[in-house]
Amino acid sequence: MSLESSMEIEFILNGEQVTVDVDPMQTLLVTLRGNLIKTATKEGCGEGECGACSVLFNDRLVNACMFPIAQAEGGNIMTLEGLKQTEKGQCVIDALLEAKGVQCGFCTPGMVLALYALLEQNSNPNESEIRTAISGNLCRCTGYGMIVDAARIAATKGEGLW
Repeated sequence: MSLESSMEIEFILNGEQVTVDVDPMQTLLVTLRGNLIKTATKEGCGEGECGACSVLFNDRLVNACMFPIAQAEGGNIMTLEGLKQTEKGQCVIDALLEAKGVQCGFCTPGMVLALYALLEQNSNPNESEIRTAISGNLCRCTGYGMIVDAARIAATKGEGLW
């Protein structure tokens, strides 16, 4: 990368102000994993199809592999590293563990963020709404039934949180 293509970009990451000096077209995923060492966010397909790279940007679920870092300027990004420090995030993680919705773990960070985003919008989702909310996240291990169960557990145990 030449210095001419470098740009300072400031945003909030997991509640802390950060500044990175990177190519503005570098993806958020590369910035998170390479520059900021936030490795919970995974690269799966690199095409925005699998959800392994899901993060929250301004409270909206996005695929970090398709998100140019320049768009993060002034924004608020939450990764699993930050979310697990919150009561709501821990509620979702605990529910996934209770429902045995975590097997290999590769999709788990994206699933946690997708379920969290769902429950923030709808504290008592039905099965169809849960399946729609996680439809952008591919899992090869669980068959999704246990993840749907986890969403229900998190909704019940987190009653009053959401």
